Amino acid sequence: VGKKYTPLFDFFNHPETQPQSKEYFRVISDTYVTDDAGTGIVHQAPAFGEDDYRVCLKHGIIQKGQDIPCPVDDSGYFTDPVEPVKGVHVKKADPTLIGLMKDMGRLVQKDNLDHSYPFCWRSDTPLIYKAVPSWFIRVEEFRDQIVANNKLTHWVPSNVKEVRFHNWLTEARDWAVSRNRFWGTPIPIWATPDMKEVICIGSVEQLATLSGTKVEDLHRETVDKVEIPSQKTPGVMLRRIDEVFDCWFESGSMPYAQQHYPFENKERFEQGFPADFIAEGLDQTRGWFYTLMVLSTALFGKPAFKNLIVNGLVLAEDGQKMSKRKKNYPDPNLVINKYGADALRMYLINSPVVRAESLKFREAGVLGVVKEVFLPWYNAFRFFLQNVERLELAQDDGSNNNKFCPSKEKVLATTNPTDIWISAATQGLIQFVHEEMKAYRLYTVMPKLVAYVTQLTNWYVRLNRDRLKGLEGEGESAEREAETGLQVLYDVLLDVTILMGPFTPFITEYFYQELRKFQTSYPEGEKNGTSNPPLAGKSNSVHFLQVPTYDASRLNPHAVEAMETLQAVVEQGRSARERRNISLRTPIKQVVAVVRNPSPHVIEGINGPLKTYILSELNAWDFVVVPKEQEHDWVTLSLMPNFTVLGKKLGKKMKAVQAAIRALSHEDAVKVLEEGKLVVEDVEIDAATELVSKLAFSKEGDHWESSETPDGALVVAVDCTQDEAILSAGKARELMNHIQQLRKAADLALKDVVEIFFQEEEGDDSVEKVVAKNLELFVNKFKGAVPLPKKYAPSWSVVLRSDKVDVGGALVEVFICRPALSARDDLDEAAKQALSTFDKTDLNGDFNCTVDGTDYSLKEGSDYWKTAVDKARQTKSLEWLV
Repeated sequence: VGKKYTPLFDFFNHPETQPQSKEYFRVISDTYVTDDAGTGIVHQAPAFGEDDYRVCLKHGIIQKGQDIPCPVDDSGYFTDPVEPVKGVHVKKADPTLIGLMKDMGRLVQKDNLDHSYPFCWRSDTPLIYKAVPSWFIRVEEFRDQIVANNKLTHWVPSNVKEVRFHNWLTEARDWAVSRNRFWGTPIPIWATPDMKEVICIGSVEQLATLSGTKVEDLHRETVDKVEIPSQKTPGVMLRRIDEVFDCWFESGSMPYAQQHYPFENKERFEQGFPADFIAEGLDQTRGWFYTLMVLSTALFGKPAFKNLIVNGLVLAEDGQKMSKRKKNYPDPNLVINKYGADALRMYLINSPVVRAESLKFREAGVLGVVKEVFLPWYNAFRFFLQNVERLELAQDDGSNNNKFCPSKEKVLATTNPTDIWISAATQGLIQFVHEEMKAYRLYTVMPKLVAYVTQLTNWYVRLNRDRLKGLEGEGESAEREAETGLQVLYDVLLDVTILMGPFTPFITEYFYQELRKFQTSYPEGEKNGTSNPPLAGKSNSVHFLQVPTYDASRLNPHAVEAMETLQAVVEQGRSARERRNISLRTPIKQVVAVVRNPSPHVIEGINGPLKTYILSELNAWDFVVVPKEQEHDWVTLSLMPNFTVLGKKLGKKMKAVQAAIRALSHEDAVKVLEEGKLVVEDVEIDAATELVSKLAFSKEGDHWESSETPDGALVVAVDCTQDEAILSAGKARELMNHIQQLRKAADLALKDVVEIFFQEEEGDDSVEKVVAKNLELFVNKFKGAVPLPKKYAPSWSVVLRSDKVDVGGALVEVFICRPALSARDDLDEAAKQALSTFDKTDLNGDFNCTVDGTDYSLKEGSDYWKTAVDKARQTKSLEWLV
């Protein structure tokens, strides 16, 4: 390094006429040249490569601001210094130059090598890197101030600001802002041909004053004609330089240009600068973000924005850049038409893109949003509307006072644990969204919103389905419970609809237009859909409403924690059932849960008001939470080192400490957690932060199956004993499911009452025994409409739907029929014919009729009955029906 050498050609070796050439033709070094490719020697041509220019400048071979050796013109042809190939295109001059080297005896080898080379993406022709004279902004002079201003801004995610952008700024170089093109904003610099007199014009007025020409059109074809008389050399005219601005200079000027500052809107601009918030893609780190920061620092000494959200890039499914030429992406219009704009929006804003990471776009992902979020959400909304309609019909007394009216008082007065939980979860969600959106953390908000929709649809609605249908309890009590649940469901649906409005604007607008109709202010809103502040119901759009504020009094972390435990118990219980291939329709005798260090309110909740939900979800007859003093009979507690924390602390002792910790018995492990510490190898270990504890099921007995959470904090075991009672109850559930499917196939509404009959194969009465053993189950499920053998159906009974189904291995035909009056078996056929024309709602008590001249006086309870079940029960024709 440092040695001089004799060049191949002497075109630029003229020290007597080119003093700078004394620095040419010597060996220098740089880290970008490696010995793992090529010869390890790279010729430097500062006019034709970024690294070449940098290295030569660093070693004093060229000087900033001075001309550099460049024997190629703007069209790619050699110029005067290289006389043998003057006027020849650089790509066609190779044979001549190689011939010259051969003639000089300096050619070692002639060969073709394949290597990567840049091509124009438009014309697919080879490109030539070539340095051209440019106008620069001296960024290096105030680089430290730019770095300091960057620290005043808030970026999401922060690592882009602290690493990628910071590193770019600390190495920032002078910025070439000129471009040699026709189209573009003319650089407002007028100069003499020798560049000894240069004027930078600051306004149209200044140009008019200096040139005597007033211009309105600032495009190049107009201003290039304007000349300015020299103030130093009379008779000489200054003309505008040929270059136009780099378009990124214009983007960085956006805050000022859009306000025509400083010529107009001075006060307005100063009030709104810096901007509160901007957002763009990660590729703008060296683009718009950079130019905004450079220009605002140069002009005002401060950043151009306060907050910035960086988006990642959306790539094709194969990870390549989306390309119109390759057509490696689905048509966005087709995606929107197929799945909806909201689905596409949610897919994108709930993806790595909002964390400044790349997303491989998959159309299946958009479909997943529809299936996993929108359909369940819509079904919950539709379920609410259906059951409000049912409630209004059930409460219709002709006074028109049966309309559902939202009542915050009823919502706040509920004592149902799931109502309290979903209300608390909703308020917690509202609080979370406010806090995170204030910090511009969109990437934390969407997962929380999606998770909430799952909680609402998969848990709250499912757990309360029968209650909201008015099927829990009897009469007015059941309807009161249904109304309370619907009040809570309306309250949370409205809140989440408004909250989701900015993210999914179309589906929320649809929901809101239906939900607003229940508000007392809705009629007024139809006439005048404005209010101040906007009110739900009166406001004509969800997007006119303020995002709801959370009610701190309704936040209930205890209820939320108890519900989270319930969900964990149910999920692990289902997992245990699946391991034994036990269908959910088949009941299990007992579910046992061991919870590590549970809070008192959690135990109180799952042992109290939440217990019935656990039994229902797991189809279990009993549920027990093992007391702490009995845990050793069911589980074994084991401890493990937290390697992430203890690794540096223990060093070589880690192996011995790990062995000692794993050797602890259940009792010893419990004692360690109670004391909060463990001393091993003279090292005190904190149990809370430096140890990981896990429960494992250890109860003996093949009839037990268990499952535990990944963190080992919960173990759930189910008793898999399958005796006659269990199997019979399972078959009863199968029959119920078949009946529900028939109702659905018959397109029956929830309020539609039917009678149910079944017909077994000759000699088989297994299904009748199932109904007999589980009578109470059928009575509660179908409001007294117990399935009966087909022979008890009136001959005039109208079958709405029937099907042959399998119940526990037995083939049986099930019928759902329109309700019909049942008659005494020996009643005259004429009287029976008369009864067949009536509906059970038509008759109430005894009645008289005349058929073909014969008078009949028929008594309810002896001559006819409202249903076949009433007849069978009162005549005791079925021993098991009491």
